[in-house]
Amino acid sequence: MKKALVIGSLLVVLTLSLGGSAASKSANGAATYEQLRLFTEVLSIVQNQYVDEVPPRELIYSAIKGTLRGLDPHSSFLDPDSYKEMQVETSGSFGGLGIEITLKDDILTVVAPIESTPAYRAGLHPGDRIVKIDGLVTKDMSLPDAVKRMRGKPGTKVTISIVREGWTEPKDFDITREQIRVHSVRTHDLGNGVAYLRLRQFQEQTPHDLETALDKFSKNGMKALLLDLRNNPGGLLTAAVEVSEKFIDDGKLVVYTEGRVRNQNMRFSAHAKKPVTSIPIVVLVNQGSASASEIVAGALQDWQRAKIVGTQTFGKGSVQTIIPLSDGSGLRLTTAKYFTPKGRSIHGKGITPDVVVEIPKEELKKDRIPGADPLEELKKDVQVQRALEELATLRAAAERGAPAPVASR
Repeated sequence: MKKALVIGSLLVVLTLSLGGSAASKSANGAATYEQLRLFTEVLSIVQNQYVDEVPPRELIYSAIKGTLRGLDPHSSFLDPDSYKEMQVETSGSFGGLGIEITLKDDILTVVAPIESTPAYRAGLHPGDRIVKIDGLVTKDMSLPDAVKRMRGKPGTKVTISIVREGWTEPKDFDITREQIRVHSVRTHDLGNGVAYLRLRQFQEQTPHDLETALDKFSKNGMKALLLDLRNNPGGLLTAAVEVSEKFIDDGKLVVYTEGRVRNQNMRFSAHAKKPVTSIPIVVLVNQGSASASEIVAGALQDWQRAKIVGTQTFGKGSVQTIIPLSDGSGLRLTTAKYFTPKGRSIHGKGITPDVVVEIPKEELKKDRIPGADPLEELKKDVQVQRALEELATLRAAAERGAPAPVASR
């Protein structure tokens, strides 16, 4: 059976092909079989005596969903339609709101809105809790069900009710769906040899687009790099590794995973042909930086390759395997946790920045202005400005030949 290793939240995509079976041998097979007899007994009673006739497939699907819901927020069952929808995200183009969600403390929570999408323009924030979708309460709603309800034909509207820290009551957001096309890399020349590179997501094309941008900056005399991973909710594990290795010496560990099944215990090391290892780097993160973003930030922090600036990251450090099933449905199962090179588990904790810089509350309350000049926005960004100060310090130390003052881990 072909499987796929994935990390991230709403945008579940195929990544690595793993060999072997995902099923572990039960320590007590007889006890499990006995409980299965109980399940079939209940199933038979429901089929024969329930007030309404329920198709067997519907009963089985409901039972599977209930089983997975009891494991963790990230394991779920994908019916054939949901499984097909999941696969379209590999291309980075789909119809919807442009919002990344997860279950946090069993509450549907925004990881991050994707920049320049309807959700972003509407003013959704990382950490917002979604309590209703088109009037339907989201309590006990699975991630795939929530995704399906927010997806739809471009031009149609959906109303989501949001609870935000500091608000006394929920607020409704009426958002018009669009065809979402995510361009994962955005760049700016900030002058004085400083390159700004923002990664919005980790897709198949991200490492290539990053390398193209770095080559262009290098030819223009790049002396320092500001890597912005804020509101980047993750994506492909392989893309995270390939991005990290562009800044780390050959052979150094980027990330490793550990699970119950042997083939889930993997190590990913840097093997880039032309890594950028000589210039100072500052990485920006915030609460919306999750999963693959945390892998990159954690690796660069552990190897003291970059200084991390911003606020605590999301803390999504588990690995999901997508397993196709015989009827065209799929199983999204948490099979491992990932760790930074120095053995730190990020799950539930996140990455702590070397320099903590909060966005002023009055800035967070301001509405986003469509069409605003990106460079002007960066000049007003307090986290960006602090990152530039840290880059200046790192550059000065490098010019003196002194060790870069990056916090040790």
